[in-house]
Amino acid sequence: MELRTLGWSHFFQQAFAPYQEQGFVPGRVALEHQHLYRVYSEYGELLAEIAGKIRHMASGREDYPAVGDWVVLRARPEEQRATIQAILPRISKFSRKAAGRTLEEQIVAANVDTVFLVNALNHDFNLRRMERYLILAWESGANPVIVLSKADLCAEREQRLQEVNSIAFGVPVHLVSSVSGEGINELFAYAQEGQTVALLGSSGAGKSTLVNRLYGEEIQEVQEVRQKDDRGRHTTTHREMILLPGGGLLIDTPGMRELQLWDADEGFGDAFEDIEALAAECYFRDCSHHSEPRCAVNAAIEDGRLERSRLDSYRKLQRELAYLARKDDRKAQAAEREKWKKVSQQLKQQKPHRNQ
Repeated sequence: MELRTLGWSHFFQQAFAPYQEQGFVPGRVALEHQHLYRVYSEYGELLAEIAGKIRHMASGREDYPAVGDWVVLRARPEEQRATIQAILPRISKFSRKAAGRTLEEQIVAANVDTVFLVNALNHDFNLRRMERYLILAWESGANPVIVLSKADLCAEREQRLQEVNSIAFGVPVHLVSSVSGEGINELFAYAQEGQTVALLGSSGAGKSTLVNRLYGEEIQEVQEVRQKDDRGRHTTTHREMILLPGGGLLIDTPGMRELQLWDADEGFGDAFEDIEALAAECYFRDCSHHSEPRCAVNAAIEDGRLERSRLDSYRKLQRELAYLARKDDRKAQAAEREKWKKVSQQLKQQKPHRNQ
């Protein structure tokens, strides 16, 4: 495999230079399974495990390799195996809060150029969920593209398209049908040689079918959605990077119906730039857009320029980010206390006893 085809660039070459002098080789993570990794390299596919120092230094899941990461390998090509010594800096990462009560980052995909936000034009169509995806896509550093799948099943295509355009400022929107092939060719422009595209969306959105279309063969298992509610079943159960025959790379991901935000302040402003622009025109700088006089946001709702549901979503996600920030601050404080506790214990152990 040629590194250039896998997305290798001058940025990664510079970061890798010190390791090259030590005889290591670069590789890109294509699949993760319980801390075993399938890695693409100049030797082809290798099965890799992480070095003990990575496990020892890791403070959370974000410190382990993720699909799409470029890693430093000590390769054993004769065994088709390798050991991951380090992770190279990321140019982008799509993260969400990991499931559960603990505050932990889960990296869904790394070093992505374009994010396809796939939403089916059926009963599962959801603008509010799309807003969440847009926030994290903007925050990731990748370019978001909205893909409205199953266009052949929708009789209200133009209405849906207008609704999406009302929340996706400057984001390309494509209507596609994997059945008829409509719009598929337009997507190849994002997956040229060396370019990485991640597909994100809920179960049943049509991601696996779209992967098959772009690849040109049935390489991903596809399941029908439930007839009663159009909800999909989890076909893809793990994140995987697929090398397209034309040279681009696709990262397919499991469906994520619940998408909890993670560290998305900048992405929030980009996703809600309409409300942020209106808020800048409010008479009071700390306007909460409730009952204050001369509120530009409420004025926009009254004259029909802004939907009330859009503002409600803005407030809900704003509260979620504020809550996350408070929890993160408490976690950071606890980590700092634990750090100094260990330092204090080490100093006590090093201090000589008086009777010596």
